[in-house]
Amino acid sequence: MQATAATPDEIDDLAHRAQGGDRDALDALLGAIRPRTLNVCRGVLPYSSDAEDACQEALLSVATKIGSWHRRGRFTTWLHVVAVNSARTTYRKLKNQATPSDVLPLERPDPRTTSVIAGTRLDLLDAMETIEGTSPQLVEPLLLRDVYGLAYDEIATLLDLPLGTVKAQIHTGRKLARALLRGDA
Repeated sequence: MQATAATPDEIDDLAHRAQGGDRDALDALLGAIRPRTLNVCRGVLPYSSDAEDACQEALLSVATKIGSWHRRGRFTTWLHVVAVNSARTTYRKLKNQATPSDVLPLERPDPRTTSVIAGTRLDLLDAMETIEGTSPQLVEPLLLRDVYGLAYDEIATLLDLPLGTVKAQIHTGRKLARALLRGDA
């Protein structure tokens, strides 16, 4: 028998209680958010085992840094950022550890691992790494909007930025990403 997923209000309540030091609430929160966290990580990383590793890292971050959620928005919105950052960190580690023999050329992108924006999710992650090197403030808003579909106002609240700034960062990030993905940059 499958348990019903916790509602955003229930998750917020658990997070509030966990911030107050309630260990049972923290345990319940981690159990409730694990499927959502894993889905976010799977959205970035094409291989299940890598996504599982990133999910575990994200849950550890939630458990140890729950105090950094400032309650300006939904806990689940804050969780998206934690999970995306964990998946990107996992990708960076894997990329740095890879040897040339680990990389197999693909004749065409696998539709199971293909992003709407890029030829593959890995293309997109490489583009985000390049953008982060020159304009790091553009990456997070762009991923939250175009990959995870968060609303502009949610992103503005989450990042504590004016709405116009968020829209401008996303617009600029999209232009840079398009050029990188086409090979123009």
